Amino acid sequence: MWSTRHRRRPWPCGGPPSSADDDGDQATIFAITSCPPSIGGTAVPVKPPLCEERAVHRAALQRTDDEPPMATSTGTEHHHDDHRNHYHNYGRPVLQQHYAFKTVSKKQRSSSAGGKKKSTGNRRRRLTHVLAGIVLGLFVGYTFGGSYGRFRLYAGCGGGGSDGARSGVLRPLQQSSQSHDEDDSGGGRANPMASGATAEGSPESLLFVGVMTANRYLATRAAAVHGTWARRVPGRVVFYSSETSVRPPGAADLPLVRLPTVDDSYPPQKKSFLMLQHMWDNYGSAYEWFMRADDDVYVRPDRLAALLRSVDSRKPVFIGQAGRGNQEEFGLLSLEYDENFCMGGPGVIMSRETLARVVPHIKHCLKNLFTTHEDVELGRCVQKYAGVSCTWSYEMQTILYHNSSGRDAFTGNLKQKEVHRAITLHPVKQHTHMYRIHNYMKGLELQEIHQKKILLHRDVRSMIYQLKSAHPGPSNEFRLTSDSKQLFASRPGSPNYLGDPDLLGLPPGLNKYRPRKVADVIKWDFISKAWYSDTDANPRRRIDSYTKEGLDDVVREVMDLINKFSKQRGRVIDFKEIFYGYQRVNPLFGVDYMLDMLLMYKKYRGKKMTVPVRRHAYLQQQFTGFEVREVLDGSEVKLIAQQQDAEAYDNDDDDAAGSPSRDIVDNDMVRVQDGPPAKHRPDSRAKTVHFVLPLFNRLATFARFVDNYESVCLANGERVTLTVVPFGQATADGAAAAVAQLAGRHPDAQLTVLPDPGVPFARAAALHAGAVHAARPPTDDLLFFVDVDMLWTAATLDRVRLNTVRGHTAYFPIVYSEYDPVVVYGRAAGSPNHFLVNQDTGYWRQYGFGIVSAYATDLTAAGGLDTSIRGWGNEDVDLYEKFVRSRTAASVFRAADPDLVHVYHPVECDAGLPEPKARMCANTRFETYGNVDQFANIIYRNRDAVYEFAASWLRNGSAATVQPPPMQHALALAPRPRV
Repeated sequence: MWSTRHRRRPWPCGGPPSSADDDGDQATIFAITSCPPSIGGTAVPVKPPLCEERAVHRAALQRTDDEPPMATSTGTEHHHDDHRNHYHNYGRPVLQQHYAFKTVSKKQRSSSAGGKKKSTGNRRRRLTHVLAGIVLGLFVGYTFGGSYGRFRLYAGCGGGGSDGARSGVLRPLQQSSQSHDEDDSGGGRANPMASGATAEGSPESLLFVGVMTANRYLATRAAAVHGTWARRVPGRVVFYSSETSVRPPGAADLPLVRLPTVDDSYPPQKKSFLMLQHMWDNYGSAYEWFMRADDDVYVRPDRLAALLRSVDSRKPVFIGQAGRGNQEEFGLLSLEYDENFCMGGPGVIMSRETLARVVPHIKHCLKNLFTTHEDVELGRCVQKYAGVSCTWSYEMQTILYHNSSGRDAFTGNLKQKEVHRAITLHPVKQHTHMYRIHNYMKGLELQEIHQKKILLHRDVRSMIYQLKSAHPGPSNEFRLTSDSKQLFASRPGSPNYLGDPDLLGLPPGLNKYRPRKVADVIKWDFISKAWYSDTDANPRRRIDSYTKEGLDDVVREVMDLINKFSKQRGRVIDFKEIFYGYQRVNPLFGVDYMLDMLLMYKKYRGKKMTVPVRRHAYLQQQFTGFEVREVLDGSEVKLIAQQQDAEAYDNDDDDAAGSPSRDIVDNDMVRVQDGPPAKHRPDSRAKTVHFVLPLFNRLATFARFVDNYESVCLANGERVTLTVVPFGQATADGAAAAVAQLAGRHPDAQLTVLPDPGVPFARAAALHAGAVHAARPPTDDLLFFVDVDMLWTAATLDRVRLNTVRGHTAYFPIVYSEYDPVVVYGRAAGSPNHFLVNQDTGYWRQYGFGIVSAYATDLTAAGGLDTSIRGWGNEDVDLYEKFVRSRTAASVFRAADPDLVHVYHPVECDAGLPEPKARMCANTRFETYGNVDQFANIIYRNRDAVYEFAASWLRNGSAATVQPPPMQHALALAPRPRV
């Protein structure tokens, strides 16, 4: 929910004032009430009368042909005004009430004499009608008793039906006892009630969608449509293809109709017209609306249903994105001056009356084709026999959105205003992106659910506050009466726990959190061209990509709110840039912003003007809690014990109430870590992890590796194997001796040392050889590539098993790398605790990809290791990029692992390394010394030596002739880390 507040006066209807009536700088505070990165929506307007709503939308969709495209009527401007708001609120426009008020005002002014008498007579007539309606309703209810299930409310506002008979208010539903999933032959009458049932069991009869496809796309595009938006249509979706089409394997439930005498040739005029014929013959009396769609279009069924429910389907209506051809086709499509057509790509929608008028003439339309464009011929046929043209409105370009990028359309960033505002998206040529778009849209719906959750909490808290005088106590223990049930009966940690209204129900504001002492004050970060923060080692840094994405989301939602009623007011406000701003994160309440924005005010009605406007916006993005789902190998873990524990927790008699912060921790963090007993959880330790270790010299370090392997893996009975790939005979002999001693202590351990290959060291070739030897047949081929400098705990093995899923994910953990112990501890003996993780002891190697776990089958599918790479370096980046680029292999999963540590060792760069590897080696050596704070402290403590070194460098003009200061002595003065 975005709410607004100002220093002086509020904006009317939630939007900003125009520059003409605002001479001061106003500040606005918004509340974004959903979890990051979700941003809230808009307030739900009051719903006007149904008939008035339909009348306005009919004005938008049935405009006269001689009317200029931009000369939109009042209803059209509302219908296509920020339609994000319009459809998010289920088609409930606000503006009709305002215009109705204006009309009544004019009538009252024109008849001032005798106004009282006329008003009194109208009031009496209305009262009489109300009483008569009540009496009639009671009579009908008493007469029909429990027979309400046979009737439904007809969504119309009077007028006759297509057959000339007058439609009543109540109309019996069609009943059928059979159910057909498809109509293979293309003939016969299928049951319209086979799909689209509501929660109450009654079928949805709003929309029938016919999807034109071809045999070669049944297993890809058609299956993607059927698995995503088609399942949510309030009606039925059927796929139409050629008579020789074959249903693909694994798609037994795909509703396919094979049209007789139709092939998959292009252009598909015959397929399109015969599809309409089949739709009318089999479903014409069952649905109100009929949509012709391609297999590369994504539809948002909820918004489409909101649009269609606001229009009278008994009238001839032809909805789509109007066109008259491009410049090259102008004059060649045989269109009259008042004719157009609905472009087929984004989708074409007809009312039942339109289809009824067109179908009897389909054969004539097929025999008299003027062009090869199927959508042009369909528009010509509808214009000739139904007497209506396609909706003539520029706003349809955003509602039924067509992207001109071709095959790359909708493959990039989906956080675009065009995507958020659209009902249909076309074209989605790559069927895998159909699932991606569907997941993104589901995410937007989840944000709306979080939005409603916060609004309900605020309403509940407000009502409790009004009633608290009679029932004092915490809000989570509130009861309406002393004998009623507790309103928030479930305890924290229960699946039925609703949250703390005293925490989630607070109104939006920047002062929710009140620190008790100076140390509790949450600092603000400054935003400009860069990001400034005193809590970061680099106080001035570039704005990270994820931070920039969050800011873009906030700005987009703010601008949507500001332009909510832009069409009604005859102006639009565009965002230009953020001059500066502040941001802070409150762990309990959310993310706060203060932004100074430059906007461009454009008024196009009345006195036109374009002026820059500067506004301050105070924003709050409220947290709503964690949503946690446990998965194993890509499947959700169903735990009966967890539900039993929750029920037992609910029945606990301990009614002690904790603080709001404690409630959140109990609900979202502690319970997740505790989880159900281990005996009820599927055992992930059944997977065998095959360690593959390349080795060249470093025998002393290998001894430490063997000790860690023994203590963590073998001593605890872990299912693991170890394959060592040595280079050099001395290395092979030393490794074999160490492994033989380990095997003597653990006879059942599976330990292997491969023979020396007799070639120069190459890590890629070593990993490949080890993988070939270690991998077992599928289901037992989980490989783990490690380095000899690594230390790990049992938790790392659990993460390897859980985060590596066959066919889904390859795990590239982000390891923690230690700094030079001389810098950190002032000694060269090494770290006293290798698993101490903080900013002073080491850093996360975000650009290191050498440690990886993957199944051998996924490794092969990605392309495997490049064995032509010699030495160290580049082989890990090459493998990582192969997994990222591959469309058949598993995807990449990255996460920081605090139990996987790279122990410090001096980095020695060979002088014979090629330039890219030499630069990479030098950067790695510099990163392992220490952090910025430590070196700044060193320089401060040894400033005299540093000044002398700098002066010598300036005098001699070359650093090669100047002896650097004694750094070992300087490093020894470094402070110890905070533990």
